[in-house]
Amino acid sequence: MSVAHKAALAKGREQANAVRAYLEALEANRPKRGRKRTPESIAKRIATIDAQYETAGSLTALQLLQERKNLETELRVMERDSAPDLDRLQRAFVKHARAYGEAKGIEHATWREIGVSADLLREAGITRGR
Repeated sequence: MSVAHKAALAKGREQANAVRAYLEALEANRPKRGRKRTPESIAKRIATIDAQYETAGSLTALQLLQERKNLETELRVMERDSAPDLDRLQRAFVKHARAYGEAKGIEHATWREIGVSADLLREAGITRGR
């Protein structure tokens, strides 16, 4: 494999990683229906589970334990990284999205449908013509 080919592959990986990271952050931060969970509401539910567990039958206890594990994981994630650095991800997206989109044949409308704002696409140089 030539040096130029390796460089092209590395550039493609860099573009794909920038686009993927931004789209994943966009999806993760999309408003969700219902009440937003807080660390306090999770702790309250865990306390309720602990109380219910004492008198639960075996199948219910199994489900309660799994729910508790899920809530503890959610709480750790909340505490670890409250929000990704969207500014950094947007800058990388703007830098790479146009080349990535041209290489993959992704149109403006497709970017919009997945949730990328028109302003960000304009900043990235992605127009309705492509």
